[in-house]
Amino acid sequence: MARIAGVNIPTNKRVIVALTYIHGIGRTTAEQLATKLGIDHSRRVQDLSDQEVLQIREAIDADHVVEGDLRRNTAMNIKRLMDLRSYRGLRHRAGLPVRGQRTHTNARTRKGKAKPIAGKKK
Repeated sequence: MARIAGVNIPTNKRVIVALTYIHGIGRTTAEQLATKLGIDHSRRVQDLSDQEVLQIREAIDADHVVEGDLRRNTAMNIKRLMDLRSYRGLRHRAGLPVRGQRTHTNARTRKGKAKPIAGKKK
């Protein structure tokens, strides 16, 4: 099993799909990495040599912010907004949608399960 950026990527999947298991690497980035390193897109992780896995690991370390560092950056950005008491920070703190979505109905993902209110029904 190949370990890249602290993640065990699945061996029986294609390289492009397996790289997307790393937080911060999506389909497009994975394809660009494979093209840059000259790895065929249809190859599976189990067919890669140790040298190719090492090349992938080094390329990701050099050019991309992934996993823990990316999560830390995101958390710090949100914390900064909350400390500034900006509108976005207040929405994060209240657990409400941040990007202008309606909350009268919907928004259940951010607000959580609906709580019944006594005497609301007419």
